[in-house]
Amino acid sequence: MGIEIQNVSKRFGSFEALKNIDLSVPDGELLALLGPSGSGKTTLLRMIAGLDFPDTGAVHLNGEDASSTDASERRVGFVFQHYALFRHMTVFENIAFGLRVRPRKLRPSRPEISERVMSLLKLVQLDWVADRYPGQLSGGQRQRIALARALAVEPKVLLLDEPFGALDARVRKELRLWLRKLHDEINVACVFVTHDQEEALEVADRVAIMDKGKIEQIGTPEEVWENPANPFVYSFLGNVNLFHGRVQSGKAHIGGIEIDAPDHADASDSPAIVYARPHEMEISRESFETDAIRVEVARVQSVGSNVKLRLKHADSAEFFEAEVTRERQRDLDLKAGDVIFVKPRQARVFIADPAQAPINYQI
Repeated sequence: MGIEIQNVSKRFGSFEALKNIDLSVPDGELLALLGPSGSGKTTLLRMIAGLDFPDTGAVHLNGEDASSTDASERRVGFVFQHYALFRHMTVFENIAFGLRVRPRKLRPSRPEISERVMSLLKLVQLDWVADRYPGQLSGGQRQRIALARALAVEPKVLLLDEPFGALDARVRKELRLWLRKLHDEINVACVFVTHDQEEALEVADRVAIMDKGKIEQIGTPEEVWENPANPFVYSFLGNVNLFHGRVQSGKAHIGGIEIDAPDHADASDSPAIVYARPHEMEISRESFETDAIRVEVARVQSVGSNVKLRLKHADSAEFFEAEVTRERQRDLDLKAGDVIFVKPRQARVFIADPAQAPINYQI
C-alpha cells in the first residue's frame, strides 16, 4: 500500500517549510524528491520517517495512520548522505545492529541474524568485507553498507536523503544504476531526496519537483522533461535559454523572431517568456529563410561527445548557449568571433499569467 501524505504542513517559527503537501507512493515505486536547497525535500522525508511531525495533515504507511507514531515503530529504513556507520563496529555488526536492539520478543536468534546479515551483504555485492571496519572501505562501499543496514530491519518503506551526494561523479553514476536494480529486487515503496536533476530523471519511476515548500509538478521523468508545468520546473531541469518578449494577437515577438501563438489570439501586448534548451537551438552560417537571431560566437568548448557554444546576441549583447554534436561542429567549423544565425527548433512560451498553461510551439 506504500506511503500516503495528506494535506501535510509544517512551520519552523515563521518559516513555512511545507505547504499542504499531498503525495502518494505505492509499493514498488521509486520516487525522487527533486528541488533546490530549502525547498522542503528533507523536511518531507523526515515527516515520513517520524523524525519530525506535521503541524497539520496525516502520514499513512501501508494503510495505517503513522502521523504521531515514533520513528522506532514505523519500520522505516533511512539512509543518510554521510553513511552514519558506527566506526568502532565491523561491517557485519553495523548491519546486525538494528536487529540486535529489537525488544527480546521481536529479536531474531543469533543464527537468524547471521543469515540475514550475510544475505544482505550478498545483495549489495559486498559479502567479502564482513569483517572489515568502515574506515577500511571506499565511499561507495560504505554507502552500500548503509543501505544494507537500512534493509536489515525489513522496512515497510525505504528513505534515502542525498544518498550519493558525498561521492565523486563516476561512483555516483555507478551507484544510482545499482540502486535502480536493487530496488526492483526488494520491491518496497522508496523515496529519495536529491538536487541532481540527472540522477532523479535516470533512476526514479516518478519525480516530484519541489520549491518553497510546495510540489510544483509530479510525473514520470518523461512527463516532467517534455511538459514542464511552469517556468520554475522548466528552468530547474537542466540548462535553459530564456528570452523575453511580448505576445499580441496570436503572435509572440522574441528577439527578432515571430512565433505563432494561436491559443493567445486574444492577448493584447502581454509580456511573454520563451524557454529553449541549448540542444534545441538550430544553427546556420547563413541566414534562415524564416526569422532568426544574429549572434557572435563568444566561446567554443568541447565537452564529451558534444560541443557547447556561448553566443552573444548581436543587438542586445545578451548571452545564451547552444549545443551541437562534434560531427555538426566539424561541418560548421565554428570559432570565437564568427557571426552566425540561430533559432530554437522547439520552444516553450509562457504568458506572464500564473493561470495560463504553458504551450509548446514548433518554430
